[in-house]
Amino acid sequence: MGRIRNAVDRAKYAAVGAAVGAAVGGVWSRNAASTGGALGGLAGATLAELKSGAGGVFADAEEEADGEDVDVDAAA
Repeated sequence: MGRIRNAVDRAKYAAVGAAVGAAVGGVWSRNAASTGGALGGLAGATLAELKSGAGGVFADAEEEADGEDVDVDAAA
């Protein structure tokens, strides 16, 4: 996956996080909406970074879900 594609995917997570944070904060006040948007954007960007990294939190879960753990030494 290219660099631009990774950046766009991360931006999507950050934007969704910011929107959700602002919506939740907006229930209380305008100031809380601003703070919630900032914190939600940070959380979304962090989640995207963890998900996109090769050694991220979700890397092992995706491999287990596939059910196709191939041993390179055994295949040779």
